[in-house]
Amino acid sequence: MLLEAVLNVGSDLELGSTLQQIVETAAALTGARHGALGVLDPDRDRIEALYTAGVTEAERQHLGLFPELFPDLLPDGPVEGPTALTRPGPPVDRPPVRSSLRAPIVVHTEVFGHLCLGGKRPGPFTDTDVALLRVLAAQAGIAIGNARLYGTARQRERWIAGAAAVTTALLTGTDAADALMTVAEQARVLAGASAGVILQPTEEGGMEIVTASTPDDPAGIVGTVIEPGSAVLVQLLGGEPVFIDDSATDPRMTTGVRSRFGPSMMLPLQSGGRLIGTLALPRRRGERPYTDLDRLLATQFASQAALALVLADAQADREQLAVYEDRDRIARDLHDLVVQRLFATEMMLESTRRRATSEDESGVLLGRAVDELDSTIQEVRTAIFALQQPPAAAPSTFRGRVLRETGGAAALLGFPPSVQFTGAVDALVGEETGRELLAALRGALAAAHRRPGVSAIEVEVEAPVRLPDGRSGVRLVVADDGRGEDDGRPTTVTWQAPV
Repeated sequence: MLLEAVLNVGSDLELGSTLQQIVETAAALTGARHGALGVLDPDRDRIEALYTAGVTEAERQHLGLFPELFPDLLPDGPVEGPTALTRPGPPVDRPPVRSSLRAPIVVHTEVFGHLCLGGKRPGPFTDTDVALLRVLAAQAGIAIGNARLYGTARQRERWIAGAAAVTTALLTGTDAADALMTVAEQARVLAGASAGVILQPTEEGGMEIVTASTPDDPAGIVGTVIEPGSAVLVQLLGGEPVFIDDSATDPRMTTGVRSRFGPSMMLPLQSGGRLIGTLALPRRRGERPYTDLDRLLATQFASQAALALVLADAQADREQLAVYEDRDRIARDLHDLVVQRLFATEMMLESTRRRATSEDESGVLLGRAVDELDSTIQEVRTAIFALQQPPAAAPSTFRGRVLRETGGAAALLGFPPSVQFTGAVDALVGEETGRELLAALRGALAAAHRRPGVSAIEVEVEAPVRLPDGRSGVRLVVADDGRGEDDGRPTTVTWQAPV
């Protein structure tokens, strides 16, 4: 029976199942009516978990904590007459307990818990029962050690898989907000936390919660700020993790949301000496504290996640740089090849037109072809200039601002206006003149949008031009194919300003 019990105890690698099997096997092997296995909290003088056999739910609810485990139910010596389960609570009548046994379970020189037996039938426990319990307790220590190693390996495997999933997700092209949420969500699930929170440094020197993953509404969490000078903040900015047993009572915690949480980990996200932010993993009040293994694995995950965030950011920069380089290449090809060929063709047609008579029909057609080519060259040059502007950057030149205005109007008009620049526009148009012309351009585009029948708009900017008073200036012309309210003719508006 002992050999079978030893084999059974060591057959399961799940720690919870192993502990329950130990107490049931011990009770059956010694003929005990009641059994209990109290697991000690390694950091506190209390029972962390309790596994029982032959004890009803009502009795279980009245059991005290170690070392008062079963103070009356399982005493050290014989007890005469009926007893209560514990001093607190109502007494429960049951058959008298004649004797009890208790043996420590040692795992790698550490007392893991105590195995208690009581209610031997039909008489008191014998020396054989004591020897059996000792053997079983020793074997239980080995089985628990194996189950612990298995559980630790499984836990490490989950954290490694989670870190790999985060890295893969971040390197597939998610934006910054999605990347932070991915880290917070994965860490929350792996740690069994009630929330996964990302904090980032503020301009004032504090830290603000920018992302929160929680089953509840995160509205009350996002936006919370740790003020500069906080003890927690000093540690985080120094690259040190912060571990807290109870957020609600720890004096280092100063935020308004601390009352919601108990055990917490705050882990700096840093790579290459650069602090990206902080990953916080709080649990609810009253939940079990984080173990040393939890803290180690979460810290390693934070380091991996920080590196993945940096790599994702660098990859986004490389992709954006590739776009810029491609745009520059297209612009060079258009300028060096297309524009030059168009200009050469225009010159050939112009030479042919001059040799033809003005009344000749071919001369008229050649003149139109020359005008079309000239207009095409101007539009291609405009496209080249647009390609040379960074897509996300605010334009710094007058050309760029004109293109931004027309590009924005295209969404309302349903078509892009045609834009043509003639002359050294950027060199001649100053800041004040540019603001006046842009205001006039916005007004003309808005008026064209309100007129019915507008399907095309041409915008032309030319500098320098000769103003009526003889000064050098700039001319802005906005023409559309809509019909004016007065004469029903296409609308053309012209502005001129000195430069």
